[in-house]
Amino acid sequence: MAKPLFKNYTLDLDQNEKKILTTFCKTIIKQMTADERFAADLRTFNSIIEKINSSAEEIKLTKDEKTKLGFRLKENVDHMKKQASKGFFLKRWFYKSAYSQYDKLYQNHFTN
Repeated sequence: MAKPLFKNYTLDLDQNEKKILTTFCKTIIKQMTADERFAADLRTFNSIIEKINSSAEEIKLTKDEKTKLGFRLKENVDHMKKQASKGFFLKRWFYKSAYSQYDKLYQNHFTN
């Protein structure tokens, strides 16, 4: 089968998914502000937040934005999966609920 010439970098998110991605991007920005090596990533995630907060129904991302967001989201999902299997009951319960939300978001919008 022929490979598609153009890829679609638009996201159709509901309100819950927008809130999850907004808080995720804000957390990443807080973690990266201390180091100047992440200046390009900071601009990328600020741009993503602006696009999510806009009133547009579909969020149109660039290839770089979708790649960076998908990569960071995948890392976060993997980390939460590890944390959900460790620790005492309350910690597992918290991470399991967060893991299920992030994993659903990643599977629906960032996997091929």
